[in-house]
Amino acid sequence: MTVPGTNTLRGSSAAFAREELWPSAELGLAPGPDRPGARDWPLCSCLELPARPVSARSARLHARSILHAWDLDALADTVELLVSELVTNAVRAAALIAPQPAEIGPVPAPQIRLWLTSNRASVVIQVWDGDRHQPVCQDEGLEAEAGRGLLLVETLSAQWGCCASDRQAGKVVWALVQG
Repeated sequence: MTVPGTNTLRGSSAAFAREELWPSAELGLAPGPDRPGARDWPLCSCLELPARPVSARSARLHARSILHAWDLDALADTVELLVSELVTNAVRAAALIAPQPAEIGPVPAPQIRLWLTSNRASVVIQVWDGDRHQPVCQDEGLEAEAGRGLLLVETLSAQWGCCASDRQAGKVVWALVQG
C-alpha cells in the first residue's frame, strides 16, 4: 500500500512486536516527533481486545469516539463499518488458532489489535490477529449469510490489503478511508 506521506506497508507493523502496541515507524504512521511520517499522520489510536464476538461492538464504539475526537465525523460511518468487518474477521481467524480448553480451567481468548491512524483527512484502519492465513474474497450466492465482508471492505475503502511478517506470528489487514 502506498499512501501519500507514508512508507509502504510491508508486514513490519508492531502488531508483530509483542512489547509495543503502536505501528512501527517503518509504516510512517507511528506517533512521535522523531519518527518518519509522524507529521503527516499524527493521529493514532490503539485498542487491544479479546478475540470474542463482542469485541466488534467495542471496536465500533471506539472508532466512532476517536473519529469524533479527531473531528472526522464525516468518515465515522464508513470507518465504523469497516472496523466492524475487519475485527469480526480477526475474531474468526483467531478462533481458528485458539488453544482448546484445558481440563484444569478456562483458556483466555487470544488477543486482536486495532489501530486507527489519520492525517486529519484520511484514516488507515489496521487490525492484527495471530493467524497467518491471508483473507480471501469469497464469491457467495445471494442467499449466503456470510462471505461478503471483504467485498464490503473493497467497496468502501480507497485501498485495502494484508501484510504478514516472517519474523512474527499473525497478520495485519488494513483499509484506507479517504475524506
